[in-house]
Amino acid sequence: MGAGTKGCRPLFTDHLLVPAASCEWALTSPMARQIIPFVPVLEAVPNVSEGRDLGLIRELVDMIDAHDVEVLDWSADRDHHRAVITFIGPPQDVEAACLTVARFTRDAIDLRLHRGAHPRVGALDVLPLVPLYDISMPEAVASAMRIGEGISELGVPVYHYGEASTPPGRNLAGLRTGGFEALAVAWPSDRRPDWSAGLQAAHPTAGATCVGARPVLLAWNVFVEGITLEDARGIAAQIRERGGGFAGLRALGLWLEGSGRIQVSMNLEDPWRTSPLDVFDRITAEVSRNGGEVVETEVIGMVHDTLVLPDSSGRLKLPDPGSARILSQRVAAHVAARRGGLTETSDLIV
Repeated sequence: MGAGTKGCRPLFTDHLLVPAASCEWALTSPMARQIIPFVPVLEAVPNVSEGRDLGLIRELVDMIDAHDVEVLDWSADRDHHRAVITFIGPPQDVEAACLTVARFTRDAIDLRLHRGAHPRVGALDVLPLVPLYDISMPEAVASAMRIGEGISELGVPVYHYGEASTPPGRNLAGLRTGGFEALAVAWPSDRRPDWSAGLQAAHPTAGATCVGARPVLLAWNVFVEGITLEDARGIAAQIRERGGGFAGLRALGLWLEGSGRIQVSMNLEDPWRTSPLDVFDRITAEVSRNGGEVVETEVIGMVHDTLVLPDSSGRLKLPDPGSARILSQRVAAHVAARRGGLTETSDLIV
């Protein structure tokens, strides 16, 4: 836990903080639990293999919103042919909404017709659960297990990853090797699902879903000009952890056919341990060395506090996200609303 939070209920990471005095008083006073009850906040970030039919995506967002959850953000990318939706709420309601997403995508998306820049194995491709407030990682793993079983009962096989796998730590890159097509005929001998749904291969149209539990990560893209796709792929290979680069960084160099742009697409697992500024500066240097320039940074989903801290301002070529996309501010407002305004979350950082 972070400094000053000893004795508090485990939160999603050392970097989600509540004021120490409030925390200690809440744990020692019976009256406090009546006034300021626990408000567990679980986040789900379904990645859906549809980025071109905005009407279909809006229909799905509306179906999620019908549950007792709060949709924080959604975005769609035509080139990736992928949509990412972020919502938070009580664990049981988040679980129910996730099963709605699984049912909808199973019925609406046919992976046999899907072509996009982003790797995928499922119509509902990836479903991470993130414990944000008043909830522990083991509780998030339990939610992931229930959701995985529920999705398999819908006829779609499930792999668990991250903290939800056995043993913990299975990564997505290995699960998605070869994409949907690698799973369509039979399960690879080294990649049998955790929940097979009684099938000997992926669902014929919906594929398989990867359900995990993890801390907050940063999903972001850096757009570059003046270099080739091979240059971008070389830079991605240098900077990602697997290539000896930054800890917790996954990176790909991609060509976006629709927009005619090149990007370095990344996931950073712990933006407090590995500075996004350091990653950005390394990309800038390598792109410059190859005769190009970085023109823009894009964040997928909610914005991590490390990107809006004073030393980050103006350096990342990131358009102002506005307060509605800053995760810590939205979580603080959500907690306050569920407590009827009785909360102290001014020091909450994610």
